[in-house]
Amino acid sequence: MDTSFAALLRAHRRANGLTQEALAELARLSGQAVGALERGDRRFPYGDTVARLADALGLSEQERRAFQAAAARPSVPRPETPSPSAPRQLPAVIAHFAGRAAPAKAMAEVAGQSSTVVISAISGMAGIGKTAFALHCAHQLKELYPDGQLYANLHGFDPSRPPVSPASVVHAFLEALDIPARRIPGSAEAQAGLYRSVLASKRILIVLDNARDAEQVRPLLPGDTGCLTLVTSRNQLTSLATTDGAQLLTLDLLSEHEALDLLAARLSAERVAADLESAREIVVRCGRLPLALSIVAARAAAHPHFTLADLATELSEGEGLDALDGNDPTASARTTFAVSYQALSAPAARLFRLLGAHPGPDISIKAAASLAGGSVREQRLPLKELTEANLILEHQPGRFGMHDLIRAYACELEAEPDARRRMLDHYLHSAFAANCLLIPAGERITLDQLQPGTTPEQPEDHDDALAWFTAERSVLLAVIDYAAAAQWNNHAWQLAWIFTDFLNRRGDWQADISTQRAALTAARRLGDVGAQARALRLLALDFTQLGSLEEALSYLQQALELTAEADDARGQAHTHNHLAFVYERLGLLDNTLHHAQQALRLFEISGSMPGRADGLNAVGWSLAQLGQCDEALRHCEEALALQTELANRSGQAAAWDSLGYIHHHLGQHDLAVSCYTQAVELHRDLGNRYYEANVLSHLGDTQLAAAKRAQAAVSWEQALRILTELEHADAAQVRAKLGDL
Repeated sequence: MDTSFAALLRAHRRANGLTQEALAELARLSGQAVGALERGDRRFPYGDTVARLADALGLSEQERRAFQAAAARPSVPRPETPSPSAPRQLPAVIAHFAGRAAPAKAMAEVAGQSSTVVISAISGMAGIGKTAFALHCAHQLKELYPDGQLYANLHGFDPSRPPVSPASVVHAFLEALDIPARRIPGSAEAQAGLYRSVLASKRILIVLDNARDAEQVRPLLPGDTGCLTLVTSRNQLTSLATTDGAQLLTLDLLSEHEALDLLAARLSAERVAADLESAREIVVRCGRLPLALSIVAARAAAHPHFTLADLATELSEGEGLDALDGNDPTASARTTFAVSYQALSAPAARLFRLLGAHPGPDISIKAAASLAGGSVREQRLPLKELTEANLILEHQPGRFGMHDLIRAYACELEAEPDARRRMLDHYLHSAFAANCLLIPAGERITLDQLQPGTTPEQPEDHDDALAWFTAERSVLLAVIDYAAAAQWNNHAWQLAWIFTDFLNRRGDWQADISTQRAALTAARRLGDVGAQARALRLLALDFTQLGSLEEALSYLQQALELTAEADDARGQAHTHNHLAFVYERLGLLDNTLHHAQQALRLFEISGSMPGRADGLNAVGWSLAQLGQCDEALRHCEEALALQTELANRSGQAAAWDSLGYIHHHLGQHDLAVSCYTQAVELHRDLGNRYYEANVLSHLGDTQLAAAKRAQAAVSWEQALRILTELEHADAAQVRAKLGDL
C-alpha cells in the first residue's frame, strides 16, 4: 500500500474533497515547511505542522497515524556536529572577499547534491582568484561536512618546482585522517585504495588547489561517498567532467563593479567614493586581477596618507615588468609586484629577493634566518612586513608560503650567490642532526664545512627530530630536486642519503625512489663511486619493499660491481647484506646465507662494529632458517652483546627475536618465550609495529608448542590486531593459526 504523503492527500481528496479553508491552511503550512527545508532549519516544528495539517484535512484516527508516518521529517543537508578528531586543513578564510556572487550561488547548489560524490573543477587564468574563491566557498560549506576538510596545493604551475605527485598527497591525507604510519601500505596503488576505503561513508570536503591536469587530480578523488571536492586549475579540466562527472566552473576577471567592491572592502567605501576616478584607474592597471588588487589595497591600507591618485600614478609609471598593454595576466601582476617590492624597507626587500632562491613550498622562520645569514630575531620584522604587504602568507605559525605569481616575480630578481649555499647547508646539517637522534647507531657521512651565516636547527630528542622531518618533508623533497637540477651535487646525494631513514620509517618508498634517483645522478656527475653505490643500494631496498625483486637485484649487482672495482670492503658488505634480504624474500635460503656470510666477513675486514653486529645476527638468522641452530645460537648471542655495547636498541630487538626462534627450535620453550618478550618490548618502545606483530606471532608459536594454548591465542590476537590495522598480508597467516587453534 502506498502511504506516501502525496498518495494520502490524493486518496483523501478523491474521497472527501478539500474545503477552501483546508486548502489555505495546507498552502500556508507547506510554504513554511519548504522554507525550513531550504534553510536546513532543525528547529522548525515539523510534528506540530503535521498535526495541524491532519486537523485541517479532517483525517480519521487511522488516517492520522498513516499521515504522520508518511510525513516524517525529511533528511536534508544540514550542519552536523563535527568529530573532534576530524582533519581541519583549510587555510584561513580569505579576508575582505568580494564579488563572485553568481558562481558562489552555483557552488552552493552543487554542494546540495549531498548523496553523491560532488566534484567542482574551478578554472581560470593565473591570479584570477581561484584559490580565494575555492576557500571562500569551502568555509561557507564546511559545516555540511562534519568529518573534516582536507587541503593540498598541487603546485601544478609553480615555476620553481615540479607538480606534486598524487601519491605524496594521498600519503599526507592518510596521515591527516589518523591512519597510523605502520598501517599505510608501501605501494602508491595500495595507498590510493586505502584512501578511498577510509573516505567511504564519510562526509569530507576536499580542496585540491592549483592542479596541473586531470591525471594529477583523479587519484585523489573519493569513491562512492557524499564528499565534496573542489579543484582549482589554470586549465579547464574537461576530462574530469567527461569521465568523473565534475561540475565545471570558469572564473572570469572581476567586473569593474566587483573590483571596486574589493577595494572598498579593504580600504572603506568612503575612501573609494572620494576618488572614484583613481580607483577605476587602479582597477584598470591591475587588470581586474584579485591578487593584484589585494596587494595594492594592502599598500594603500598601510599608508592611509597616500591618495588613490598617488597609487594610480605609481602603477602607471612602473618600469620593467609592466607589460599592461597585453592580455597576459602574469604581466599585469608583475607591475603590481614591482610597485609593492619597491616600497619595502631594505631588510624586507633583501629577504624577498632571497626567498626567490628557495624552492618552496614553504619556509620556516629558522630556515629564513639561515637563508638571510642572520638570526631569527633579525628576520621577524622583515617577515612581518612581507606578510602585511600580502607578498607572503604565514599559513602556519612560523611557516611562510608564497603565491605562485609572486614567487615567479621573486625568482627573476637577483639573489646573493651565497644565499643558495646557506639554504642548502641549513637543510643538510639540520637533517644530519635530526637523523643522528633517530638512528643513534647509524652509519655517518662527513659533511662539508658550513657556509658562514648558516644556523642549522638542533632537535632536542627523538620525538623532536621526528617532528622536524615531518614538518620539512615536502621542503626536503623540493630541495633535493633543486640541488640535483642546479648541480649542487654533494648536497643532493648527501641529503638524499640522510633523508632515506625517515622516508623508510614512514613507508614512503615512492618518494625515496625519486630522491635516490636524483642522488644517483649527482653522484655520477661527481664520479663518487661510494655515493653511487649507496644510492643504488637504497633504490634496491625501495624496490624490494614494493615487491619488485628483479629490479632490486639489478641495482644491487651494479652496486656490487662498483664497490668491488673500488676495493670498498664496507660498501661490498652493505651490498651483500641487501642481497641477503632480497634472496630471503625470494625463498632462496642458501643464497641468503652465502650473502650474509660475505657481508659479515667484509664488515670484519673493514672494521665496522655496527656492521659486524648486524652481520652476525644476519648469519645466525640464516643458519637458523636452515636448521643449524647450535651454530646460529653462537652468532646471535655475540650479535646481542655487540648491539648492547653499541646501545642499538633496534639491533638488540632483532637479535632477541633470532634467539627466541633458535631456542624454540631447540625445544627450549621457556627461554624462547623470554627472548621473544624482550624483543616485543623493545619493538613496542621504538614504535616498530610490524616487527612487534612479527615477534608476537613467533611468541604464539612457542606458547602453543609449550601447550599454553590460551597464552598463544592472546599473542596471536595481538599480532592480528596490529597486522590488520597495517593491512599487511601476514595477517592471513596469523588468522589461520587462530582458526586452527
